[in-house]
Amino acid sequence: MNNGWLNFNTAAEQQSPELLPAEDIKRRIQERLVDYLAAMFPNGKRRGNKYVMGNVQGDKGKSLEVSLDGTDTGLWHDFENGEGGDIVSLTAAIHGLDAKNDFPEVIRFMADWLGMPSTSPPAVASYQDDYEDLGAHTGKWDYHDAAGNLIACVYRYDTPDGKEFRSWDVKARKTKAPNPRPLYNQPAIKTATDVWLVEGEKAAQALIDNGYCATTAMNGAKAPVDKTDWSPLKDKRVMIWPDNDEAGLAYAHSAANAIAEIGATSVVTFKPPENSYEKWDAADAVAEGFDIRQWMVTTQRKTLKESVPFYRFGDLLDDDSPMPDDLLSPRVLTSGGMLVVGGAPKVGKSDFLLNLLAHMSAGLTFLDMRPSKPLKTFYLQAEVQYHYLRERVKQLPLEQYQLSDVRENLVVTARLNLILNAKGMPLILRAIRDAFPEGPDVIVIDPIRNVFDPGPDGSSENDNNAMLFFLKERVEQLRDIVNPEAGLILVHHTKKMSKRQLEEDPFQALSGAGSLRGYYTSGMLLFKPEEMEPERMLYYELRNGPSPTAKRVIKKEGQGCEAPPNGIRIAGEEMGRKHDAERIRKREVIVNLLFQEALQGRVYTSNQFAQAFENQAGLGASSTIRDRINVLSTKGYIKFFNDHDEYNLSPPLRSTQGYLCVENMELGNDGNPLCRVLPTHYKCAQTSANLPVEDPEQWIYYDQH
Repeated sequence: MNNGWLNFNTAAEQQSPELLPAEDIKRRIQERLVDYLAAMFPNGKRRGNKYVMGNVQGDKGKSLEVSLDGTDTGLWHDFENGEGGDIVSLTAAIHGLDAKNDFPEVIRFMADWLGMPSTSPPAVASYQDDYEDLGAHTGKWDYHDAAGNLIACVYRYDTPDGKEFRSWDVKARKTKAPNPRPLYNQPAIKTATDVWLVEGEKAAQALIDNGYCATTAMNGAKAPVDKTDWSPLKDKRVMIWPDNDEAGLAYAHSAANAIAEIGATSVVTFKPPENSYEKWDAADAVAEGFDIRQWMVTTQRKTLKESVPFYRFGDLLDDDSPMPDDLLSPRVLTSGGMLVVGGAPKVGKSDFLLNLLAHMSAGLTFLDMRPSKPLKTFYLQAEVQYHYLRERVKQLPLEQYQLSDVRENLVVTARLNLILNAKGMPLILRAIRDAFPEGPDVIVIDPIRNVFDPGPDGSSENDNNAMLFFLKERVEQLRDIVNPEAGLILVHHTKKMSKRQLEEDPFQALSGAGSLRGYYTSGMLLFKPEEMEPERMLYYELRNGPSPTAKRVIKKEGQGCEAPPNGIRIAGEEMGRKHDAERIRKREVIVNLLFQEALQGRVYTSNQFAQAFENQAGLGASSTIRDRINVLSTKGYIKFFNDHDEYNLSPPLRSTQGYLCVENMELGNDGNPLCRVLPTHYKCAQTSANLPVEDPEQWIYYDQH
């Protein structure tokens, strides 16, 4: 094979160039090269800017490399036998063909994968006979199944008589719509909670490009509802955006009924704005810079169906999919969950919360609560004025390296005179969107009472019906619009209760507990048992797992930390606490440095890390750092990986253990994550031997000190 063969001027192409648009087919394959190679070589792997496999037969290995970027995109070379070429010659080799002599057949294979109608002379001839007056297509949209396999294409033609659409059935290789007709954008629908249904691929793609999950039925408003497969929308919350015309409203009505029938969780049809022109649609809205999120809050809508999804016991038993990561472990704040932090006035809720949020935003553990990553947090703070808020922030005991994440990830409002009602909701939505265009991980409201909207029939936050209205129609709606998977943290006051009542069931102290307590997924409550003592009791209540043991906490040097269980502070215990606090600090420094350095593309062995950070961040001498790494590896905070070639890394020097690895570590470039790094082995706490990791996703910490 010729490494530099790029000439497509074969005899077959010169005779019928319109039937074999090889340059166009090759370009399209190169634009989707990783997907194409993954389909052709499922045993291959992407490593940086290369795709590697063992040989052209697709065996496992790394002898054959395909370049994925730059001017060499698609060029390949087999280092074992010296063969190579471009993506056309590679496709030929896969099928046992000759790239030059069998050129038309090779191109046909490539076009088949793309689903292009102009691939084999018989099909093309029929296609051109039927539609030769349409000219070249001006738009093309690919329809995939949930697994990402191409199943159909829709082509748009702009003719003198208006726009025309033609469907191509990839499996049947005919110019027709598949039966049943698929929905657009199915791979994204599979993992989404909320889905927009619009008319036409152009409108759907406009929303997709702006961060929404959107779909359309093939042929839009003209789609035969009974011939469309609506099943991907089962268990989804579907929002229908009709075009502003009679046909669009009629289509929305019939589609809504069909979607409700297949088991969507809810189906809501939105009414186009009063001042919108004829046929105005989602694509027009995006092009005009229309405020979609505000429109979602304020516009009229028609709810056809709201239902409760159900699961058969056998389905639950058979579902072995991994559990979602806790936003704040262990189960204190889960994805899509709601944490309520309660306490009496002046007990220190806001100080406690600011400490917690700063640590969450930096990805640091706080009172044994560990965030899954540095969390993007929007703190709707409606109590403390700006200058006093600024004063509290400056008192947080965070190191400079920890503040780099907090500075960007934690966004705070000063005291607001605002209610989360129809007027205030759009203002907060705009602020959140401006702060985090892709959506925050956590939304915090502190306190509830200062922004509480009781609804048309409610009175105050002590009214159960008013509390339910606020939670469902305001708080949940706010979350659903900016990020349905975000965690919520609400701060609320407690009623006066005796110490005995509080100890029996502390969460009954929450004001409006009848509805609030039945709604949240987890709760934390601060209580001051002795008026003249500085300690607070911190109680937990979890819906999704066992509640952690209550803690006695104290604020010391601006930092919340655990106090002795009996509250007695003698010199020896005070010194022990200082030592414990220092060990915890060094642990967090080392773990966070390993995590942040990996995002910059830098990984370390124990010796390399100790030398690189000697006498930095208060870690001490290199020997002290090595000792601390040894302890942390015994306790499960640090593991190791030695499959360095999987990440295009050079072998570790003078190390029998390999590179250091921490939970959720990602290898990146200039702070942009590229891939997860998983441990291959760990240090046994009993024998100190290096043992293979059975489940690289599971991390067990043998203590928290």
